[in-house]
Amino acid sequence: MGVLMRSDAVKKGIDKAPARSLLRADGLDDADFEKPFIGIANSWNDIVPGHIHLNEIVEAVREGIIEAGGRPFVFGVPAVCDGIAMGHKGMRYSLISREVISDCCEVMVEGHALDGWVGVSNCDKVTPGMLMAMGRMNVPGLIVTGGAMEPGRDGGKGLDLQSVFEAVGAYSAGTMTEEDVKRVECSACPGRGSCSGLFTANTMACLTEALGLSLTGCATCLADDVRKLAIARATGRRIVELVKEGVRPRDIASRESFRNAIRVDMAIGGSTNTALHLPAISKDFGCPVTLDDFDEISRVTSHITSLRPGGPYTIKDLDAAGGIPAVLHVLRDSLSDVPTGNGRSIAEIARDGKVLDPEAIRGLDDPFHAEGGIAVLKGNLAPDGSVVKQSAVSPAMMRFTGKARVFDGEKDAADAIMSGSIVPGDVVVIRYEGPMGAPGMPEMLSPTSLIVGRGLGDSVALITDGRFSGASRGGAIGHVSPEAYAGGPIAALKDGDVIDIDIPARRLSVRLSDEEIAGRLSKAERVERPVTGVQRKYRRLVSSGADGAYLERCHRSPAPRGTPRGCWGTPRRRSSAPSSRSSCPSWSAR
Repeated sequence: MGVLMRSDAVKKGIDKAPARSLLRADGLDDADFEKPFIGIANSWNDIVPGHIHLNEIVEAVREGIIEAGGRPFVFGVPAVCDGIAMGHKGMRYSLISREVISDCCEVMVEGHALDGWVGVSNCDKVTPGMLMAMGRMNVPGLIVTGGAMEPGRDGGKGLDLQSVFEAVGAYSAGTMTEEDVKRVECSACPGRGSCSGLFTANTMACLTEALGLSLTGCATCLADDVRKLAIARATGRRIVELVKEGVRPRDIASRESFRNAIRVDMAIGGSTNTALHLPAISKDFGCPVTLDDFDEISRVTSHITSLRPGGPYTIKDLDAAGGIPAVLHVLRDSLSDVPTGNGRSIAEIARDGKVLDPEAIRGLDDPFHAEGGIAVLKGNLAPDGSVVKQSAVSPAMMRFTGKARVFDGEKDAADAIMSGSIVPGDVVVIRYEGPMGAPGMPEMLSPTSLIVGRGLGDSVALITDGRFSGASRGGAIGHVSPEAYAGGPIAALKDGDVIDIDIPARRLSVRLSDEEIAGRLSKAERVERPVTGVQRKYRRLVSSGADGAYLERCHRSPAPRGTPRGCWGTPRRRSSAPSSRSSCPSWSAR
């Protein structure tokens, strides 16, 4: 075979007779011990619509592995449906699940000395979690994403999950009846697959293909498309080839690959959650990208396809227009030529890509927007950065000044919006929802959709140290860093403070002096939410949202860089551990 098999550690030599005996209980025979052992990480469950069909995909992957001479082993990983978790404490577990999924994959692949593996994934945190494990272990691997669902229909109108959330807002404003909401509810999500717009799940599928870690065409192929099973089967065959060739993930995905993926992200107008996931994944690949890369690339990359939530098209339309190969074709002159898991380079895939609908995927001479989908804003409210999906912001909200309405949690803000107490000219501030403070940095699709549904999308902004669903649209700025729990400036805000948002200038600021902000922080009372179990561990290890909410292997005090001791007025538990990477000799990224 030419390559030393990792699985020899459990199947070769007289001393491995006990391991072989247990494997024989799985049905293996002598011939199987000569084959590469290939794992399949399966996130199937019957809770998440994007996952209910994954067993079929797993079976196709198994067939491909067997055809290519490998021996497949299937294991499970968890998944959280963000739409079902939205608006209650379950959402605090969603981003945390990314780390759990990553660890599950590492435990199973390393614990059983597998030679390679395939992640069968879908939805928001599963694909990033699997990719993080792939980079960290550097064991040959590929991803099969499960595909989007068909768009919903209400008469001649297209629907998706975003439609349901906004219908609730319209109901609270009196512009829709309960019967109207029920009709949208029953029509928006017609079957299996991830939600049909360019929300986080489908964005990450697109970026996985752009990274070269899933086969060409996988990202936009719908869940019910028969091509999906063919792609899965081909992936099974290809992973065995990668094992035999000794090609590992870090041989495929480099810093240039991640910058290509960011460029694709900007061109398609992907979810703001990519500003968490790509930095975290790239760290595990040993080639970190940062928010600065996002901002740099966004300024020079045009937005060439306008998908939901900001535009009229769905993943089905993107696929019909040529999918990611067509996007790569349009961007070809600005891409670095790097290898992919297909055995073909990005340049070759881009060269062969074809735009089949020039309105759905426009050329660089006629883009939907001159800049990319995501903008990174800084200022005295977000010294380390904040993120907005500018492709989903109306022209009226690109520059906005308003008065703060401050809430120490999502529920109070949502209640205020529902009650009608939020009015044009307000900036809704939701704090203590960051990675440490929540903990878990929950998504805020409910309040953003309520704002839009009540007809305030062009007159009310929202800023938070939490994050947004890929389905959010409007003047919604998230990932404000440092977060309130860490003593960031957002913790100093009071009702009535004047906030300036200037997306073209990349500025987010409050009309307060540095001295006033520092004085308020010295008297602020930090909101403490009791945590146990996995939330407690997460709070102790998680980094800033500006750093990808990545878990660091060093206990730290929850104080932002440069924050003097005593900036909080009320007593709180303090750690003797250093508060910054530079002062921690034992700091080591996972």
